[in-house]
Amino acid sequence: MQTFFLSLILLCLTIPLQSRTLPFHQSHFTKRSFHQNDRNVASPQEYFEVTKPLPFDGAHATCTLPILTHNFSNTYGLPPFSVPYFPPLNCIWTHVTLEIQASCQGEQHDRIAALWLGGAELIRTSTAEPTADGIFWTVRKDVTRYSSLLSQNNLTLSVMLENIVNEVFTGVYQVNVTFLYYDANAKNVKPLLALPSENYWPSSRKLKSVYNPLEPLVDSEKGSFDLLYEKPADLIIPISEVGDEGYWFRIQNESDIHSRGVRIPQNTYRAVVEIYVSFHGDDEFWYSNPPDSYLKVANDDEAQHVNPSDSYANMNKVTMGRGHGAYREVLVMIDGNLVGSVVPFPVIFTGGINPLFWEPVVSIGAFDLPSYDAELTPYLGLLLDGKVHSFSLRVADGISFWLVDANLHLWLDAGSEEVLAGIAFSSPEFSLERELKFAGLDGKFQIEAERETKICGWVSSTAGNFTTSVSQKLKFKNSIKFYNNGTRKLVKQKVKDKIEVRIESGTGHRILHTKTKRTYPLKITTETLPGGNNTYSMIARVKNSVKEKKTVGGAKSTLQNSQKSSGWMSVKDHEVLSGGASTEQNYSYEDGLECYSRVVEAENGTLLKDAARILCATSS
Repeated sequence: MQTFFLSLILLCLTIPLQSRTLPFHQSHFTKRSFHQNDRNVASPQEYFEVTKPLPFDGAHATCTLPILTHNFSNTYGLPPFSVPYFPPLNCIWTHVTLEIQASCQGEQHDRIAALWLGGAELIRTSTAEPTADGIFWTVRKDVTRYSSLLSQNNLTLSVMLENIVNEVFTGVYQVNVTFLYYDANAKNVKPLLALPSENYWPSSRKLKSVYNPLEPLVDSEKGSFDLLYEKPADLIIPISEVGDEGYWFRIQNESDIHSRGVRIPQNTYRAVVEIYVSFHGDDEFWYSNPPDSYLKVANDDEAQHVNPSDSYANMNKVTMGRGHGAYREVLVMIDGNLVGSVVPFPVIFTGGINPLFWEPVVSIGAFDLPSYDAELTPYLGLLLDGKVHSFSLRVADGISFWLVDANLHLWLDAGSEEVLAGIAFSSPEFSLERELKFAGLDGKFQIEAERETKICGWVSSTAGNFTTSVSQKLKFKNSIKFYNNGTRKLVKQKVKDKIEVRIESGTGHRILHTKTKRTYPLKITTETLPGGNNTYSMIARVKNSVKEKKTVGGAKSTLQNSQKSSGWMSVKDHEVLSGGASTEQNYSYEDGLECYSRVVEAENGTLLKDAARILCATSS
C-alpha cells in the first residue's frame, strides 16, 4: 500500500497542468498489455468474484453434463450459440449447479453474456479483461430453482457473448458450460454448507402431502406453508425476446416498452416474476449521469474552447451523451398496470472507471449479476381467466441501452384444474424530487425518489384458502457534485428496499411472514488531469456495498459485502497506458445454520491477502 500511495503523490506532482480542463464522466477502458511495476507473470492468472461457496462445492456430483464448449471470437451481430439440452439419463437429483469456465489471452474489452434454457435466462454474467499472459475464471451458480426446466428433454441452451477480434483486440473468450447434478439424499454426498430441510423450518409437514386435496397444506393454527414457499416452481415461462440478437430485450429509451403475451394456467396458486437486467452504452454508469441541461452547457463550452484533436477533449466528447439524470428503475407491468419494480444494484464491469481495480478480484456482481424477484400472487385474481395477458418491461428515465428480460415462475395445484383468486386491495404511491444548481461546469445535482406499494389478494386451492399481502417500500437518493471546473466529481447514492410478504389462512391466522431489507450504498470520486502527448490521467476511489437482512418463516440471514478501490491511470483514447490500483473486500454471511466470511486485498494485480472462514465465531 505504501508503494501505491507514493506513486499517487508523485503523479499529482509531476503531471503538467493546463489552464483549460473539462468535466469527466465515469467511462469504460481497456488495458494495454503492460506489466505493472515490471512484474513478470508467465502463466495465466486466475480471476474471481468474492461470494460464499455453494452447498455442494467440493462434493462428488451424482451426474455431470458437459454441454457446451465454444470459442467466442468474431461473434458480434451473430445469433447466440446454441446446443440441445437433455437431462442425464437415470440420474436422481435434488439440486443442480451451473458451472461456467472461461479463459482469454491478449487484449480485449469486457463483454456482457447470458445463458438461456428454453428461452428462460439462468445467469447474466460478464467477462474479465484479459492480459498478454492470459487469465481464467470459474463461475458457479445454484440453478435448482429452474428444476422444472432442467428436467425437460429437448430444450435449447443458448449463450450470447458478442465479441470482436481484429489486429488490436486479439482476445478470444473460450467458454465451457457444465451442469452438475446432486442428490442431497445420497449417502456419499455431503454438502459443504448446510441445506434448508424440513427440520430447519418451524413446521415439519412433508412436501409429499402438498397436493393431497383431502389434507390441506395450510393449517389455520400453525404455519406449514414455508416449505412450499421455497419449493421450485412447477412451470417457468420466459418473458423474453425470440430473435437473433439474444433473448434479452434491448431497451433504448424511457418510452421503449417490450411485451410478451402469456396465458396463465388456471390452476396457478402462486406467481413470481424474476427480472434480469444489465446497463450499457450511455447508461452503463447511469448512477453518475448529470441532467441534460448540464450536458448542454458542457457541450457548448467544449465547442468554444477545446481543440478537437486533443485526446483529453475527445474523451469528454465521447462521454457527453451520458445524461438524463441519475434515476433509473426497471418497471414490470401487466396489461399496462405496474405490478413490480426494482432499482438494480450498480454492478461495475471490469473495464469500468479504472480496469486496474478489477484484477484479479472483480467487482461485486460482475461474474454473477443479481436477478430480482417480485411476488405476483396477489394479482392472480386478474390473471386466472384463461385469457392472454400482456407482460411488459421498461426502464424509467433510461437511455441507450439496457438488456432486460424476465422469467415467470408459477406454482400449480396438481389436485385441481382451476383455482379461485381475487384482489382485495392495492395502494401504490410514488414521489420523485429533483434539485439542480450549477454555474458553468461546477454544481450539484440531487434526486430523491420513494415508491410504496401495498397489494393484497386471496387464493382458494386444494392446498387451502390463504391471503397473500405484499408491501414494498423503496427509497432512492443520489447526489452528484462537480468541482474544479468540472474535473473533479463526487457521486453518492443509496438505495433502500424493504419487501414484506404475509400469508394468512382464511380464518386470519398467519401462515408465513417473509421480510427482506436491502441497502446499496455507493460512493465514487474521480479527478482528471491533462498530460502530454494527447494523454490524460485519472485518480479515482470507489466504495460499493450490498447489505441484506432476510427472514423466511423462522429462518434469518444477513449478508454484508463491501468493496473499496483506489488508484490512478494514464489514458490515451480510452486505453490504459500505465497506472496503479488497490482493492479491499470484506464479505460475510450468516444464518441459523452457517457462517462464512472472506477478506481479500489486492494491489497492482497481485493478491496480497485472501482469508476465508466457514465456522461461526461461536462455533468450536
